[in-house]
Amino acid sequence: MQALIVGNFLSGATGTRSVCEDLSQWLKLRGWDIETASSRLRKTARLADMLSAAWRARRNHGVAQVDVFSGHAFFWAEAVCRVLRATKRPYVLTLHGGNLPEFSRKHSRRVQRLLSSAAAVTAPSERMANQFRDMRPDIRLLPNPLDIDRYEFRPRPAPKPRLMWLRAFHSMYNPVAAVCVLRALSDEFPDATLTMIGPDRGDGSLEATRRAATAPGVRARLSIEPGISHDHVPAALARGEIFLNTTRCESFGVSVMEAAALGLCIVSTSAGALSSVWTRGHDALLAPPGDARKMAEAVRRVLTEAGLAERLSRNARARAEQHDYRLIVPRWETLLRQVAQGAP
Repeated sequence: MQALIVGNFLSGATGTRSVCEDLSQWLKLRGWDIETASSRLRKTARLADMLSAAWRARRNHGVAQVDVFSGHAFFWAEAVCRVLRATKRPYVLTLHGGNLPEFSRKHSRRVQRLLSSAAAVTAPSERMANQFRDMRPDIRLLPNPLDIDRYEFRPRPAPKPRLMWLRAFHSMYNPVAAVCVLRALSDEFPDATLTMIGPDRGDGSLEATRRAATAPGVRARLSIEPGISHDHVPAALARGEIFLNTTRCESFGVSVMEAAALGLCIVSTSAGALSSVWTRGHDALLAPPGDARKMAEAVRRVLTEAGLAERLSRNARARAEQHDYRLIVPRWETLLRQVAQGAP
């Protein structure tokens, strides 16, 4: 079976690996003939490559899968799908990005028109799917998969105050809040540390994080490291005991799931889909977005409340195991075959 997958394949240049890269790799391993677009770093070149691949699909591919994000990336997906329709190639859309629901409220007609044009639409979380069901009632839930074997589980029955943060330095992910959490814990837990790993997105968030770290009792406990390749994520996260996710918006949260697979205790905001992916007090502790004080209280509970850390750790691993690619990718295969064959 042949398929075209359209999204950002930029891990070779940025170190950040998208879900579509893993999906294309796993489909290839299962015998699919996959073409991808695009790995071009410059935006104009990337769009041109995506459109070119969509045009070539008229000869070579029975079905296409197109990632849909907000902002300019939405208009790229719109243009790609226009070419696919012109060449009579059926396609599946996948909704991504915590900002997409807000974007759809501003551009509701365009978003609805695009979703209605697809043979099928998927979303990585139930919350994301529900936010678009008024536009497309039959959205299918297909969680972002991961290879669970890459993440060696270690339960945390008595965690040390070693906090890990892994995202891009961008205001969307609110990195300054992580420093505020460390500062709030510093008096009670003098051995508390925070490691922050991620690329600089250039909006001033990295500089703001460094300024926040000048507060007393913080600078010596904070380590800021550049972004790492996807292959190095398990080893990097395994150094920590508690994973902080301070994001303001989220459509799924791959890094959170990776930390859970390793057994880290999850302390996250409840932004976007996170409140539907995780169960409060069972496999994660959730705080309101932007509330560093509540996040610090959650970390304090993990460190002091008897039995809580081990329960969170083991249940988080169990949650991650439900997203193993061996469970998710066969569902993708079924969907793509149905669309290629024109099945409803």
